[in-house]
Amino acid sequence: MKREEIQRLIRIAEEQMSHAYAPYSHFQVGAALLTAGGKVYAGCNIENAAYTPSNCAERTAFFKAVSEGERKFSAICIVGGMNGIAVEYTAPCGVCRQVMMEFCQPETFQIILAVDEENYKVCSLRELFPFGFGPDNLQERDE
Repeated sequence: MKREEIQRLIRIAEEQMSHAYAPYSHFQVGAALLTAGGKVYAGCNIENAAYTPSNCAERTAFFKAVSEGERKFSAICIVGGMNGIAVEYTAPCGVCRQVMMEFCQPETFQIILAVDEENYKVCSLRELFPFGFGPDNLQERDE
């Protein structure tokens, strides 16, 4: 992925942080999900007083995209920090990694963890979720 495209995704994710609803943790997260066709779906985290109904930025972006018919994805950028100030990389939680396994190829799907446009790291889903369980695990195998 070209640096310019990564920086564009970072800007979108940074903007999404301002939309986060995080009155309890004050940890705002933004995500920008890139489809295989080049469209970007953005998401932010949405907290809930009961905690478990909360939704991460990554899943918000995925669910928006899937609800509009998208099924193929190439990358996601994640930016997050206390009170909307990113100072270190914000990696996806285990539930988000599991959602990514459902829709993405672990070896090729890129996860961009960013602090800003100059400070970012690109990992594959396989690197962040080495023993992930996905649709391929449920395929019947010839013995």
